[in-house]
Amino acid sequence: MTAEPIAGHSSRWPVPPQDGYTVDDLFTLPDLPPHTELLDGSLVFVSPQRDFHTTTIDLLVTGLRRSAPPGLKVRREMTVVLDRRNGPEPDVSVVRAEAVTGPELTRFQAADVVLAVEVVSPDSEARDRETKPHKYATAGIEHFWLVEMTGTDQHPVVRVYELDPVTKAYALTGIHHDRLKTGVPFSVDIDISAEALAAL
Repeated sequence: MTAEPIAGHSSRWPVPPQDGYTVDDLFTLPDLPPHTELLDGSLVFVSPQRDFHTTTIDLLVTGLRRSAPPGLKVRREMTVVLDRRNGPEPDVSVVRAEAVTGPELTRFQAADVVLAVEVVSPDSEARDRETKPHKYATAGIEHFWLVEMTGTDQHPVVRVYELDPVTKAYALTGIHHDRLKTGVPFSVDIDISAEALAAL
């Protein structure tokens, strides 16, 4: 793999291999921006995030950690290896506790993940709504939440999905506006109102 200069810039960007990048490349290429993802062998760079995105992640992480049973851990923005050409980074993941092996850990395997959560950003709408859910379902991740901002008072709306073992696709099981209350993957009750978000 070589790097080519971009006209007018002194930076050199890596030229992708003929068959695309692999997960190994994601973790060995030097100087990749933080939170770079791998989808279908292509590197995806993340734009600077809005306050809604980061505070919503904080709200969900806090609520999930408060109610997660001992066998599960909650992590934010960690790569999940789905296969050799796909390493997305869910905004929030709930993983099996035994998968958390130490402070040097950089990734989880799909089999370790019980819940993947994506908070939609303007630059990632198609990836968050279409590409990633399909890939998470294909990899067998049982639960998926899609979080978006309401148009009215700008607080999170959480769509909760569960993997249908027959179709191997996600089925919508609930839409939560002011309070996220569900029994799967464990009992969860999180205030997701505009007031809760503003308090962070």
